[in-house]
Amino acid sequence: MITDRRLLITHQEIMEINVGGQAVIEGVMMKSPHCLAIAVRQPDGKVVVKQEKWKSFVERSRFLKLPFVRGPVILVETLVNGIQALNFSASVALEEENDENNSWTIVLALVAGIALAITFFVILPHYLSYLLGSLGPIKFDINSGLFHIVDGYLKILFFILYIIAISFFRDIKRVFEYHGAEHKSIYTYEAGETLSVENAKKYPTLHPRCGTAFILIVLILSIFVFSAFFIYVPQIPTDSVILRNIFNIFIKIFLFIPLAGIAYEIIRFSGKHSSNRFLKWAICPGLWLQKLTTREPDDAQLEVALKALESALAVEKNSTLSET
Repeated sequence: MITDRRLLITHQEIMEINVGGQAVIEGVMMKSPHCLAIAVRQPDGKVVVKQEKWKSFVERSRFLKLPFVRGPVILVETLVNGIQALNFSASVALEEENDENNSWTIVLALVAGIALAITFFVILPHYLSYLLGSLGPIKFDINSGLFHIVDGYLKILFFILYIIAISFFRDIKRVFEYHGAEHKSIYTYEAGETLSVENAKKYPTLHPRCGTAFILIVLILSIFVFSAFFIYVPQIPTDSVILRNIFNIFIKIFLFIPLAGIAYEIIRFSGKHSSNRFLKWAICPGLWLQKLTTREPDDAQLEVALKALESALAVEKNSTLSET
């Protein structure tokens, strides 16, 4: 009787665990509260699964658990975990030497990725908005709401064009297929069904908690937040246009921290209440954008995603049993 009760508790708790994932090179990473699991298919067809225990910094501090505080922390953790997973998947899929433990490689890749994102999705749209406001038929500046509407639309446009551009690469198409497999696997788990390829095939490739939707929400929020905030921001006393724009860009970069916190709470809430009629309409833009970042996977790709998910849940099951 004691054994049966423990198994029942384990089943109920496992079904309430939030699981997220990321497509990698020829594989999928799945992340649960206590585990990172990566499944990658080798060139010979075998699937390699790496499983390691993991605990978010959010779970180690009451302050970091607070709503709107946890979002930026989770975002940084996701970036770091994603680069580690990509590094591991590349070493397996390409049969190269695994330098996953090289912390400097991970740090440099993270810094380079953030620098490129700031350049193309913050600096460039800002300066183009400045030029349009200065040289165009309608004059506006940083303190005008129109400036931030133009800036926001340019950021979204550049983001969409970036996704379209990289989608022409064969390797990226494969990653997008694994992205679809990741979503289908998580849908199967959330429905409480057996984690099988046949069950996963019937689910869509679009998921409301996807990181693609998160980025879109951040960009849309930036239009409203920047429009309201910069009305009250005094400009530095200088005649240098370059210095004035650099000053405003630094403020924008800083504001993306609370924006990430707000966007995370929106994604979290919409994921839990996706059946709500209003939220169904609200999350549609994020789902539409995922049509660019996901593709229909084949059975072999679904198998890899399900193996990663099963591996992560196995750790959670063992953790629940040890606490019971």
